[in-house]
Amino acid sequence: MRTDVTFSSAGLKLAGHLHTPDGEAQSGSPRPAIVVGHPGTGVKEQASGLYARLLAERGFVTLAFDAAHQGESEGEPRSLEDPGQRVEDVKAAVSFLGTLDEVDPGRIGALGICASGGYALAATATDPRIRAVGTVSAVDMSRQFRLGADGAQDPAVVEGMLAAASAARTAEAHGADVQRFPVFPATEEEARAGGPHVYEGWEYYCTPRARHPRSAKALTWTSVDRIAAFDAFASVALIAPRPLLLIVGRAAVTSWMSVEAFQKAYGPKELAWIEGASHVDLYDKDEYVTPAVEKLTDFFAAQLAV
Repeated sequence: MRTDVTFSSAGLKLAGHLHTPDGEAQSGSPRPAIVVGHPGTGVKEQASGLYARLLAERGFVTLAFDAAHQGESEGEPRSLEDPGQRVEDVKAAVSFLGTLDEVDPGRIGALGICASGGYALAATATDPRIRAVGTVSAVDMSRQFRLGADGAQDPAVVEGMLAAASAARTAEAHGADVQRFPVFPATEEEARAGGPHVYEGWEYYCTPRARHPRSAKALTWTSVDRIAAFDAFASVALIAPRPLLLIVGRAAVTSWMSVEAFQKAYGPKELAWIEGASHVDLYDKDEYVTPAVEKLTDFFAAQLAV
C-alpha cells in the first residue's frame, strides 16, 4: 500500500510516498523501516520509488521522498542541489518514520541510490538512529563534479564551473533571475557523442523509459560550489560498527566511488557486484534490479532484526 505523506526538513515540507507491506494494518506489530533516497535530479516516482515498493513487498515499511528544492517538496530556488540539505533530508525522513505506529524506531535503515548513496553514507555516519545503510550505484556528487564520472576529468572543467557559479551569484545579486545550467544533452545525437554513461543517463531521464515532469533537467549554478566543497566519504569510518552494503554494477563507470567508500569504511562491510550492470541499469532493469533487491532484502532483514 502506498500513502502520500509530508514531513519537515529544516523548515521545508518534503513530499514522500510511504510504502507499507500488505496486511500492515492487520498485523498490529511495528516493522523495520528503510528510508530510500533518489538519484541526483531524480524524483520519488523513479528509481527510489521502485526500490521502495519492492522492499515493501518483502516486509519493510519504506519511505521514498523528494529532496528539498526538488520534485513535489518545498524549497526555493527550484532545482537546487545542496548536499548539506540532502543529508538533513535523510535524517528528517528517519525522524518521520520514527513517529509512525507501524514502524519500530529502533529498526530503521537507509538506502541511497546514486547521489543519495553518498548522502546516505554521510547521514548514517553522524546519525546512530540509522542501524544499517545500503547503497546502489553510489556516487559522491563532489567527486563526480571535480573528477568526473570516471575519475579522469580535466581539473579545468570544475574550475570553469566554479567560475560560472561565482558569476551567477554576482548576477543574481544584481537582480538577475536564478541562473541554471542543463544537466543533460539536448538531443540523442549529443548524448551519444558524450559516451555511454552520458547517453544512458539521458535515455533514462529524457525518454519515455523513465522521464517524469518533475525530474530536474537543470540545476542552479549556486549548486556547484556547494557540491564541490562537500565530501560524502569523509566520515564513512564513523558508520562502524554498524553494517554497510554497497551494490555496484560491474560495468558501471562510477564503480570506483563505491570501491573508495568501501576502502574507507571499517566494521562490517560488503561490496556486492552485479555482473553486467552499468550505473543506470540498476535504476530500473529487472535483470539487475532483482538481484540487487534480493541482496538488500537479506541485508536489511539480518541487520534490522529485533
